[in-house]
Amino acid sequence: MKKRHSEIIAGLDIGTSAVRLVVGQRVEREPENVFGEMSILAAAEAPSSGMHKGTITSIEDVVSSVSACLERAERMLGVPIESVWVGISGLHIMSQPSKGVVAVSKADSEIAEEDVARAVEASRAIATPLNYEVLHVLPRSFVIDGQSSIKDPIGMTGIRLEVDSQIILGSSSQIKNLTKAVYRTGLNIEDLVLSILATAEAVVTPRQKELGVVVVNIGMSTTSLAVFEEGDILYTGILPIGSEHITNDIAIGLRTSIDIAEQVKVQYGECQSGEISKREEIDLLELGAQDHEIVKKQYVSEIIEARVEEILHKIDQELGRIKRSGLLPAGVVLTGGGAKLPGLVAAVKTNLRLPAILGYPIHTTGVADKVNDLSYATAVGLVEWGGAMINSGIARGGSMAHKKVVASATAHLRKWIKALLP
Repeated sequence: MKKRHSEIIAGLDIGTSAVRLVVGQRVEREPENVFGEMSILAAAEAPSSGMHKGTITSIEDVVSSVSACLERAERMLGVPIESVWVGISGLHIMSQPSKGVVAVSKADSEIAEEDVARAVEASRAIATPLNYEVLHVLPRSFVIDGQSSIKDPIGMTGIRLEVDSQIILGSSSQIKNLTKAVYRTGLNIEDLVLSILATAEAVVTPRQKELGVVVVNIGMSTTSLAVFEEGDILYTGILPIGSEHITNDIAIGLRTSIDIAEQVKVQYGECQSGEISKREEIDLLELGAQDHEIVKKQYVSEIIEARVEEILHKIDQELGRIKRSGLLPAGVVLTGGGAKLPGLVAAVKTNLRLPAILGYPIHTTGVADKVNDLSYATAVGLVEWGGAMINSGIARGGSMAHKKVVASATAHLRKWIKALLP
């Protein structure tokens, strides 16, 4: 079977602890002429500075971090990278439902793409908070003359078309700071994408989204979650707590430095203290301490367990807010660097009363050691998102829904002008 590759797509994930850049291209299989799995060509990482809890605190530091990561990726790829799909996250992100209603324009009452685009644009017209702007308009389901739960109304007949959408908003100042930092590295921005939505593209299947699933990305200073049900986004949230809080707790509990506490967490961390023998000990001298300091491994595990339970309790509260606590058949998909803690899956099953798995990127091939890393899920997801947008024929330079609306409005204007000409 012959294969043909599409253009390269780059995803840039600027996190609190690291900047990650993944480059891939969709492989087209002939004779079907459909794009299949994503082939990852390069994956690079550099330490991050100038970020705190998903927001920029120093543009200069972010520019230097992104530039260092870009240089490594281009060296690996062998060609320059011109544009990227950029992930955006942080505590400034807001999500709210919206509804748009329009009358079907055709005389025969058949619903066309233009009607769908007008309905989505109508749902976009919400009263946004001061200094906030719309990042995504995500249509969830349509209603035609009172008939609800319609996924694709194009070609159906009706007079009144409604759409239920999920609106994702971001702080205007943070969006401008992020775009300014990326542009100063010489890169163009294809689009800004909410990071947890991109992550979901990489780690969950359509079947899981249909049944009901929550994707949880545990980062250094924040934990993001996205709930899907019946194939659509139901809820997104970002919590101000992450894996660095576990490290801080260990540093305080052991009265040691942050660097040694991080080493203890990475090398000896365990989420379930009941599984640890009381006789197991850790000598901090082996991890860089100045003197022999013997600590019980079980005590370290108890510290980690307490903070992990707090994080999971907050996630359960978010699920309870949308009445989905313990009620998602496809369970929890854990990803992000903080999800590497041994025993976390078992802790999630116990505390959230749901099935749980680790979310490694699926439908990807290529740089295997990088791709199969929980830390790279968001960057791979941005590549997947970009591939899906390009393959669907959507032009570049704005959000998906906005592009559809602009394309529809342009076509409508052309038809109107033609009608006026003699």
